[in-house]
Amino acid sequence: MPELPEVETVRRGLERSLVGRRFDTVSVGRQRVARRTSRQELRDGLTGARVLAVRRQGKYLLLDLDSDAIAMVHLRMSGQVIIDDGLNEPPRHSHVIGLLDNGSRFLFVDPRTFGEVVVSPRHLVNGLIPELGRLGVDPLNDEIEMRTITAMCRNRRRRVKSLLLDQSFIAGIGNIYADEICHRAGIRPDRQAATLSSRSCRRLTDSISEVIEEAVELGGSTLADAQYVGVDGKPGTFQDRHRVYARTGKRCVSCGRGVIRRMVIDQRGSHFCPVCQR
Repeated sequence: MPELPEVETVRRGLERSLVGRRFDTVSVGRQRVARRTSRQELRDGLTGARVLAVRRQGKYLLLDLDSDAIAMVHLRMSGQVIIDDGLNEPPRHSHVIGLLDNGSRFLFVDPRTFGEVVVSPRHLVNGLIPELGRLGVDPLNDEIEMRTITAMCRNRRRRVKSLLLDQSFIAGIGNIYADEICHRAGIRPDRQAATLSSRSCRRLTDSISEVIEEAVELGGSTLADAQYVGVDGKPGTFQDRHRVYARTGKRCVSCGRGVIRRMVIDQRGSHFCPVCQR
């Protein structure tokens, strides 16, 4: 968390407010936020650069700069990117503060400091951020086809949820949306992938697209910790549509008969309805 829908919501907000803007001054707090390079390199890479485009690959935000460099932002567990008017004191844990040429302010806020920001010359990106080259298909940027899901599951003893969380197969899905996708498809998250029929693979394919697109439309999910917000500081609302995630012991809103159960898969709490997902 944040996952693809939350990161895409941030990307769209940045596209509206950051494209065409120049970083006039930049300050960087903790070294941990710039751990792939250094605080100085991050400051130098952003200062004076103008943003040409804002892209996303899986959970990674990418800012194309007019200096022929790319800025990568990863929110990880608790990161936020906020664009404000710069009139008030920045919030606590603002590790990157950039003043823009129109008077607004770019803030990278991260209480737990798992997130990061890095600037790389375009020709060095693959070496500095190699995981970008290992990402699988993107449910929004690429068309998710049934043959992709069938190939992902074929002859694999891994559990369905484990495959959904594997970023080398599908980029951007995390714990929340893996649970919701499995529920929408009527598949238990601990089911062995190789046992899925063609019909089940079709349901899974459709559910990936449906859940992700619906979540993006609603601005992602803001959980009880309220750490995820869009660039305007507003929370998402897809959490109001969760059918299983974090609903242990509650009646299933899909069938009205099952009670949501919790199990652990790959050290992740996983939620399902024993009636809907056999």
